[in-house]
Amino acid sequence: MDDKRCKRCGDLKPLDDFYANKGGREGTRPECKKCTLASKALRHALNPGPARERTRKWQAENPERVRAKNAEYVADGRKAISNRRSYLKRKYGITLEQYALMLALQGGVCAICGREPNPNISLHVDHDHVTGAIRRLICFRCNQALGAFGENADLLRAAAAYLELHESDHRQAALAEIGWVMVWA
Repeated sequence: MDDKRCKRCGDLKPLDDFYANKGGREGTRPECKKCTLASKALRHALNPGPARERTRKWQAENPERVRAKNAEYVADGRKAISNRRSYLKRKYGITLEQYALMLALQGGVCAICGREPNPNISLHVDHDHVTGAIRRLICFRCNQALGAFGENADLLRAAAAYLELHESDHRQAALAEIGWVMVWA
């Protein structure tokens, strides 16, 4: 007999879909793996204490294995990815995949200056500090600049006008060096 009916879901499944149990019929548990895992997840959700206590006890009894596993987790980059995933979800309510899509849609560059991000520093998620609405992804410098101007568009326009006005001062100084004189009108 190569198939068995699950006691819980009633589906007929191959014996490989059941966990081994020497005392059970056909040497397997009566519930399929899917139903066993669902039952275990429900028990844990209703009362996570015993599983957490078992984990704490094992960790206390095996500190060298815990340290080795944690070091491996950090070394292979999974810890950094996990931290980034948690940060994006907690701070902005987006997934790492949504961030990657945003980055791809804006060509992998800062939405303001068009520079590519530093390989070690990702672009910042720019958002409205009042509503929390996400705008685009911007580099550290552009994010700092927006913050320095209090995200005030009028101040940013005034700063741009100031730079444009004094851009001509540089040209006037350069012309004066070669004997040309410009008069303000």
